[in-house]
Amino acid sequence: MFIQTEQTPNPATLKFLPGCPVLDGGTAFFEAKEAASNSPLAQRLFDVEGVTGVFFGADFITITKSEDKEWYILKPSILGTVMEHFTAGRPVMVDGAESISGHAEASGEDDDEIVSQIKELLDTRVRPAVAQDGGDIVFHGFENGVVYLHMQGACAGCPSSTATLKMGIENMLRHYIPEVTEVRASA
Repeated sequence: MFIQTEQTPNPATLKFLPGCPVLDGGTAFFEAKEAASNSPLAQRLFDVEGVTGVFFGADFITITKSEDKEWYILKPSILGTVMEHFTAGRPVMVDGAESISGHAEASGEDDDEIVSQIKELLDTRVRPAVAQDGGDIVFHGFENGVVYLHMQGACAGCPSSTATLKMGIENMLRHYIPEVTEVRASA
């Protein structure tokens, strides 16, 4: 098994491509070992000292490190953990939990059509581009013209995430959906 790595716009994250499917559908994002109880792989990755975040996409894993650790020290341990996990045929997720992230439901009936348009644009135009950088974006709501989104993986804490939200996603959504006036990051 050969695992490729790619830099991301976030210097604290690195994208690992194991050359096989990671998740069948959706994404999963863990910011602590305690939150990763349904992912044996994420738990093992958190055992590597300095790992502070684990994100699973369809065919990649994004790892976030603490500021006091260097990639040249962490990378061999992470590669070994990922390689051993996949070659042993272990599951990435257990208990039927394939996808952690999802879309929040519309808050009002009047917003259903607008929310559907927002979700479709995010799924077709934004999420594939964000996944290229090792992250994901999750819709959290639409209220009074404001779209609330949550950045995950390499995008969480990325120095350019605010610019991505404001200059990229907000401008695109406002262009296609006049009811959208602003995009904000949600916690």
